[in-house]
Amino acid sequence: METRSAAPSTSAQPRLLEQVRERARYLHYSLRTEKAYVYWIRMYVRWSGLRHPRTLGEEEVQAFLTMLATQRRVSPSTHSQALSALLFLYREVLGTELPWLENLQRPAYTRRIPTVLTSEEVRSLLDAMPQGTALIARLLYGTGMRLMEAMRLRIKDVDFDRHAIVVREAKGNKDRVVMLPKALAEPLRLQVAAARAVWTSDHHAGRAGVEVPHALERKYPKVGQSWGWFWVFPSPTFATDPRTGVVRRHHLYEERLQRGIKAAVSKAGIAKRVSAHTLRHSFATHLLQRGTDIRTVQELLGHSDVSTTMIYTHVLKVAAGGTPSPLDTLH
Repeated sequence: METRSAAPSTSAQPRLLEQVRERARYLHYSLRTEKAYVYWIRMYVRWSGLRHPRTLGEEEVQAFLTMLATQRRVSPSTHSQALSALLFLYREVLGTELPWLENLQRPAYTRRIPTVLTSEEVRSLLDAMPQGTALIARLLYGTGMRLMEAMRLRIKDVDFDRHAIVVREAKGNKDRVVMLPKALAEPLRLQVAAARAVWTSDHHAGRAGVEVPHALERKYPKVGQSWGWFWVFPSPTFATDPRTGVVRRHHLYEERLQRGIKAAVSKAGIAKRVSAHTLRHSFATHLLQRGTDIRTVQELLGHSDVSTTMIYTHVLKVAAGGTPSPLDTLH
């Protein structure tokens, strides 16, 4: 009876994961995506008894995905991410294109109506935000930006003269332009001035520049030290870049805003489940309520398809009360 070899052993695992990292960086995947793919591929290899993925096939991949759905009870989005990681492993890292890869099906998504705050709830939430993160929360609601888009905002992309903000390399690696709310112009100027003081201190201390995308630093070695590329919301501390080992200043960590929102929700007495993304949902819904064209909202949100933006029209129906109930006609 033929037995399947257990080689390569644990000693080969780090080499495989290093190949995953190298391929992800070559394709300019974000660090978050790289870490997620490494996590799922490592779990897959350990689950298989440390067998090399080349020795595994459709049966093992399906069994792993089934385990995630039935035992781990992961959400459809998490399940889809794990599948994407395995497809990346076989196609991009191992160079394997097998017919069964096409048969792997992603779980069906259930489109949920997003949580949206009323204008009064937004005001209460923003008023209750801690001082260090209040401006970022107002920026998310005022522009519709995603959390990481705001955190990664660079000085050069804030245009005070045109009241515009350029969002670089957003979801789908696309750029877009959003409004700079007039109410935020002065607070943002003060934030930029505070960031300038941090940048000047780092510059005088000879610190490494901030991270810049796509090996731009190799072409322009000093670009990461330039003022225009500095973060609007710099972290108060330094961190080691996991890709290069360089100690540099990162942008403010997203967990800080998430903690601030959680505390503000409790303080404001809001019963809804609120996250940073809720401010984006509220931005879109409130624009539509005020008569903004849905195509304009689509562009501001950076949606590729208007059908994604259409979910907010369902929110409007709920907010408007929908069809009158027959109970209300009884006398």
